[in-house]
Amino acid sequence: DNLLLYYLVAILCTCRKVPSVTQDLQKSYADKRCRPLEFAAGEHVFLRVTPKFIGPYQITESIGKVAYRIALPSVLSQIHDVFHVSQLRKYTPDPSHVIASDDIQLKGNLSFEVPPVKIADRKMKRLRTKEIPFVKVIWNEATGDATWELESKMKEQYPELFND
Repeated sequence: DNLLLYYLVAILCTCRKVPSVTQDLQKSYADKRCRPLEFAAGEHVFLRVTPKFIGPYQITESIGKVAYRIALPSVLSQIHDVFHVSQLRKYTPDPSHVIASDDIQLKGNLSFEVPPVKIADRKMKRLRTKEIPFVKVIWNEATGDATWELESKMKEQYPELFND
């Protein structure tokens, strides 16, 4: 009777340890790929507002381990000034990375529009019986940002690009 009780206790202890062992292994695998980002007050960071980062802006204080208060210019005063660490990137001094906040005009939904610089190329895409014209639009010459856009859409929005 005591042997059976001892055996059951041993099984229960083993079963309780197995999930914690697997959880520890999963955590160690995840921690290898994830590096904690920590910033100090006074450091400069880039801020993600669209798929691009703007800035640099100075960190004024740390709020917990993963949130930081940033000194934003008056142009961005409509935005809350506390950001999660995933929205920030450490600033390393390089003038090509900086987008001047004076050039940014925020819309009502807190997004902004980057005007195109020029049209670099044209191509026709064939879909069965249709041909659709595309143009390669350069959005920022300094960084070389370019995308393929519908020619009709670009003519409608930016007719000044087609004055050749």
